[in-house]
Amino acid sequence: MSRYEEAKKQYASFGVDCEQALQKLATVPISIHCWQGDDVIGFDGSDSLSGGIQTTGDYPGRARTPDELMADLDKAFSLIPGKKKLNLHASYAIAEPGEHIDRDTIEPKHFKKWVEFAKAHGVGLDFNPTFFAHPMVKNNLTLSSPDKSVRSFWIEHGKRCLAIAEYFAEETGESCVMNIWIPDGMKDIPGDRMAPRRRFMESLDEILSVPFDRSKVYVTLESKVFGIGLEAYTVGSAEFALSYAAGRKITPLMDNGHYHPTELVSDKISSLLLFHEKIALHITRPMRWDSDHVVLFDDETREIAREIVRADALSRVFLATDYFDASINRISAWITGVRNVQKALLFALLQPNETLRSLQDQNDMTALMVWQEELKTAPFGDVWMEYLTRQGVPGAYLEEVRAYEKTLCR
Repeated sequence: MSRYEEAKKQYASFGVDCEQALQKLATVPISIHCWQGDDVIGFDGSDSLSGGIQTTGDYPGRARTPDELMADLDKAFSLIPGKKKLNLHASYAIAEPGEHIDRDTIEPKHFKKWVEFAKAHGVGLDFNPTFFAHPMVKNNLTLSSPDKSVRSFWIEHGKRCLAIAEYFAEETGESCVMNIWIPDGMKDIPGDRMAPRRRFMESLDEILSVPFDRSKVYVTLESKVFGIGLEAYTVGSAEFALSYAAGRKITPLMDNGHYHPTELVSDKISSLLLFHEKIALHITRPMRWDSDHVVLFDDETREIAREIVRADALSRVFLATDYFDASINRISAWITGVRNVQKALLFALLQPNETLRSLQDQNDMTALMVWQEELKTAPFGDVWMEYLTRQGVPGAYLEEVRAYEKTLCR
């Protein structure tokens, strides 16, 4: 008997169908962030980050051109199982030789090569306006700036990004999540918190006044607690983002690094699902703060997945990764982080959730604790290896990544 067959028997003793779990996992798309491959630099002229974020590390091999980034993504995709999407930032627009484009002049044609890449790999595309690392970020402000010319520049950027998101959906045949996050805030105590948030609200309203197909494009709004140089005040707080999403009937997005250290996104998922048709997540690993470490198969990642599965909400939650580590091999970072999200989902799908729910409802907390602890040592790893085999990807990937690394001349 194979290890998987033995694992099936053990899980069956808990009332869990491993085959059903494997089939379900294969249908869940993970949106993979392009910016791990080049340290969030992009191709529109920026050479460093700004806006309260930074990438640290000097590991060699950073992608410097669209062709290099696409080649690295191709290698990463070949070693990541399951259904995938590609998540792009607007700063990854590709201009023609000699053409100058700015954030307020980008068009769908500047992403034609990305659409071709997506079609060749059979994946959908998600999108993000890039409201950072640009000279028009004035005094750490964009859509909330008191300077009308600054706001107008970024409002136009947002409108153009909506058109690009709709282009992605039409070309790939899959819906596009367009996520808005701004770095706006202040380093020290503000004299007025209301006015910047009012301007942000009005700027968002103007962006969303552009007609777009809401069945194809899901606009999301992401909040944050603080950033480097923005420690005292963030315009797009959690309360603002959730209230705006609910009031304007768009989709809230939670990044699990964008909250206070004692807050857990896993605890927030069920509340949002009660009030929103869909929600979106950026899955990362904060270490002391929003540090965007590579996702691990850790407690909070597992608990996020369990909350989604227990709510039967896999079709209602947009899942994406978001981290950038320049201290390690960037392709390995992609593979490790995305696989760990998938591992967490499989772990959640292998839980006897109806039984656990029943024990809680009966107030049999003793049995609930015992079952939960017993499940921690169930042969999860054997089921995961079966999934990788069925997906046609190896369990071990480090040597293949190392071999690819040796072919790079960067």
